[in-house]
Amino acid sequence: CSLCVNKLIEKLFQMCTFIIVFRQQKWKSSVSTKAKMPPCNFVPEKYKSHSYERMQKIREQNISPSLRTFYKKPLLLHQGHMQWLFDYEGRRYLDLFAGIVTVGVGHCHPKVTMATQKQLARLWHTSSIYMHPSIQEYAEKLTSLFPDPLKVVYLTNSGSEANDLAMFMARLYTRNFDIISFRGAYHGGSPYTLGLTSVGLYKHGVANGFGCLTTMLPDVFRGPWGGSHCRDSPVQTVRKCTCSEGICHAKDQYIEQFKDTLNTSVSKTIAGFITEPIQGVNGAVQYPRGFLKEAYQLVRERQGVCISDEVQTGFGRTGSHFWGFQTHGVVPDIVTLAKGIGNGFPMAAVVTTKEIASSLAQNLHINTFGGNPLACTVGAAVLDAIEEDGLQKNSEDVGTYMLLELAKLRDKFKIVGDVRGKGLMIGVEMVTDKDHRHPLPAEEVGQILEDCKDMGVLIGRGGLYSQTFRFKPPMCITKKDVDFAVEVFDTALQRHMERAAAKQT
Repeated sequence: CSLCVNKLIEKLFQMCTFIIVFRQQKWKSSVSTKAKMPPCNFVPEKYKSHSYERMQKIREQNISPSLRTFYKKPLLLHQGHMQWLFDYEGRRYLDLFAGIVTVGVGHCHPKVTMATQKQLARLWHTSSIYMHPSIQEYAEKLTSLFPDPLKVVYLTNSGSEANDLAMFMARLYTRNFDIISFRGAYHGGSPYTLGLTSVGLYKHGVANGFGCLTTMLPDVFRGPWGGSHCRDSPVQTVRKCTCSEGICHAKDQYIEQFKDTLNTSVSKTIAGFITEPIQGVNGAVQYPRGFLKEAYQLVRERQGVCISDEVQTGFGRTGSHFWGFQTHGVVPDIVTLAKGIGNGFPMAAVVTTKEIASSLAQNLHINTFGGNPLACTVGAAVLDAIEEDGLQKNSEDVGTYMLLELAKLRDKFKIVGDVRGKGLMIGVEMVTDKDHRHPLPAEEVGQILEDCKDMGVLIGRGGLYSQTFRFKPPMCITKKDVDFAVEVFDTALQRHMERAAAKQT
């Protein structure tokens, strides 16, 4: 019958494709994955837009080349549902990067989608010159999650814009100019915030960030000091230390470096100090316990304000707390929010004190789209979803489970140098060997990323040398998803080791 013939042709085509790919390889892999993708009862719609080739051509001709894509053959994604993404051919992927740590409650979360659809039919935009219910309701709901005196919010559209405004507020309020950030930090790509960003890949050869200075990153894995008890994480570094309970020599050494920056690189008074509670783009780098508390005190002694960039760590992602700064036992003066605030909808915010906010009111300052009815409705629905779905607790439970499972791979493979993080903010740093901690070459990291994608798992990438895998999925992920992802990652690492061994023979 015709059905049998079609099935036979399909099988033959699959076999021929496999043979061609197999012959192209210079090595023969003995590794195969038995990982079974967890079930999903969602059925994506049929893709009806241009062909893949046509989409590629349009991108090459009409989209800025600075907007680079992952993978040798970039994915053409068509639809999303919670922790899953579907490409134009209907293939399903487990999303462990969440649109660069943005989709917190899940792709197209039903509650958020429904609230957005209702508001779309009611009112989209007014600007801030008129009152509308959504902005007051959302401002009250959002600020209720912050400790005193952080009770005033200014809504914007992106993380770069929020950090830009935070810098402006800090300088207006203190009447000082210098702002300090960590090396390895990412705080935005605007000409203003680029001075705070300290990742070479994002730097352009033009003047930027006048009055912005960087200080040593207190990285207990790659930095000069660090040990096996430094981090607020279920997984510590493999570096040994002799610190007794409650004492951290690494923290003390990094504080001395921070003091040195204050004493040599800035004036006696400064505008502020901005940090991510856990560095995001740099690969989930964590600081020694107690560092930020001491650093905040030193900054305030110089009349500076302390800014916490919660663009990636906020909204329950770290698990134990709703905001990343709470894990350090500090209360900042200004907090910036984006990404997870809107689950993919373009919105952001600056939360601060009434006194600091008032400094901006001395003259006119307006944001046309910030706080529009649609954005505020989305933001409120996201907060409801986090609470109703128990996503902060899920981040803690599933994130801890994932960290411990990934740590087993660190013990298994010499190229896995460090596993770190908290909740669902996880980094796995790749090295040539654990003793020297040299970064694994970027092209090798890229091939591991490709292998994971081919097996149905999408992982992020970061670090100063693009050497760190970033596991930062939607917070609705399950332990079964983690089992599948870790098994796929394990297989990809084994394949890498085989390729490396084949090159040496």
